[in-house]
Amino acid sequence: MAEQPVDERAMPVRVPPAPAFEYYYVVHRPRVVVKRDLLPAFSVLSAISLFGLPLGWLWAWLAPPQNVVVQQDGTMVPVTGESYHRLDGLMLFVLMGLAAGLITGIAVWMLRERRGPVVMVAATLGSVVAAYLGQLTGTGAAGGRYAVGAAPGVGDVIALAPVLETSWGVLAWPLGTALAYGCLAAWNGLDDLGRRLG
Repeated sequence: MAEQPVDERAMPVRVPPAPAFEYYYVVHRPRVVVKRDLLPAFSVLSAISLFGLPLGWLWAWLAPPQNVVVQQDGTMVPVTGESYHRLDGLMLFVLMGLAAGLITGIAVWMLRERRGPVVMVAATLGSVVAAYLGQLTGTGAAGGRYAVGAAPGVGDVIALAPVLETSWGVLAWPLGTALAYGCLAAWNGLDDLGRRLG
């Protein structure tokens, strides 16, 4: 039998194995900026603190007084249904604080070049100071607005100034601020919260 010619095109070709390729992916995570944000954070804290004064004045203007009747022994008994105004004043202060906190958190978030934990802490602390100043201003302004001129007689109905009987309402403003800022930061999704785009 005669050998058949070998077609070189049909011969398998040995390909040397490819060299091992190692791929290193280094994630460059932005660091938290502290020193550069300290002065702007102090400015944020100071500015937010001042907004407690108009909020307290607005609360004193909106909070309902409590109508009471002067008794013979000098005690004051609330008119039927008027004792609810003690809670109304507190709830109004809490709702105003939550609204102010949401606005504060959104406004501070708009400072794109300063986004981060330092400014968030400053905004929250500023909200605590603002709520405290608002409580002091509000109760003082309400006391002046509903001041009793002369000594009331027995059977007189007088309007007592609204008061905040607990200081827990102070927490509403910083809670709203932290909640708004935290939700916006979680929704952002960028490692640097978009600071480099500012």
